[in-house]
Amino acid sequence: MTRCRRRGSPPAPPPPLEDDDLLREILLRIPPQPSSLPRASAVCKRWRCAAVDPKFTARFRAHHGKPPLLGFFQRRDDGIVFAPVLAAPDCVPPERLDLRIRVADSESEAHLLGCRHGRVLVFDVARAEVVVCDPITGEQRRVAVPPEFKTGQVNGAVLCADRGQGHVHGGCRSSPFKVVLVFMRSHDHRPLACVYSSETDTWGHLIPTEAPHPGSACCGGAQSILIGNVLYWPLKHAKYGILQFDLDRQSLDVIETPLGMNVPRNHDIVQAEDGTLGLTILSHHYHNIQMWQRKVNCQGVATWVLWKTTEMHDILGLSPPTEVVKRGVELILGYDQDANEMLLYLGGTVYIVQLKSMQSRKLWESQHVTACHSFNSFYTPGE
Repeated sequence: MTRCRRRGSPPAPPPPLEDDDLLREILLRIPPQPSSLPRASAVCKRWRCAAVDPKFTARFRAHHGKPPLLGFFQRRDDGIVFAPVLAAPDCVPPERLDLRIRVADSESEAHLLGCRHGRVLVFDVARAEVVVCDPITGEQRRVAVPPEFKTGQVNGAVLCADRGQGHVHGGCRSSPFKVVLVFMRSHDHRPLACVYSSETDTWGHLIPTEAPHPGSACCGGAQSILIGNVLYWPLKHAKYGILQFDLDRQSLDVIETPLGMNVPRNHDIVQAEDGTLGLTILSHHYHNIQMWQRKVNCQGVATWVLWKTTEMHDILGLSPPTEVVKRGVELILGYDQDANEMLLYLGGTVYIVQLKSMQSRKLWESQHVTACHSFNSFYTPGE
């Protein structure tokens, strides 16, 4: 008689969270807030090994794409300070991102020009240098500006120069960068731009506009926005307009703006919902926010089109209209391009307003009416 031999049973699959690949896929989808990965790491040793692995960290950032808004940098009488916007446990303490810039023993000489791709750009007036800061690591790089930019009101922008496939902005600490400075030349009222490359450690040639723009000046400290590979800054004074610098074409132009931009801090350039150049105008008279969009018609002519008007009392989360009117001051302080959110100052209170949903939340009470520059970056406590 022949005995039947039973085949060995296949090994049982590991429990779901014992599968390292599946665990990484789960961790990949947690929010990119500062506390997310540290809290996951605290579960057990296996989770920690997965969460701190450099290859996983790169995938995690690539999966989320846009880094979170950690807060805003602003220039005050006591220097350039960081104001966090996230609640605990994600709130980054202001002292953690202290730039620690001392310019000729007087911080009033430090002009904040902008933040982008995890870096902050400061203009040291006394030394005629720009300072490119990485607040996360504390690293700083000083670059002497061209002679033409040593006097007058200067604005500028810093941006990552890494165009490699798969590169994610917001953790660009070892990547090359560019600095773009803009300036209004006084003798012929012609805007100028100049580009610095960290890869060559040199400034390029001066790039003027084709025509002068008398009666205007660069809006020092006003935040720029980047759409595609084009930078935009607001102009101020008699003829309000927008400076447009095309990084690919290396060209500088001035765009005229709609009527109604005759009051400082009542407007800001934004990115419209279709990805084109947009503009917000805060009307003190009508107590509303107008949203304009720059459209190109079939003849190739660009014009401004009013696409949305929102009454202030329709913005969820703002103080009642009677309180706002009583307090008086209404200003636009800044704009976070990644989240399409605007900072509003209403008589001593700063709110952040989501421009698509028109919902707001209160950030802080303040008597400092200064421009705020959004700082977006991937950050893990302990970095």
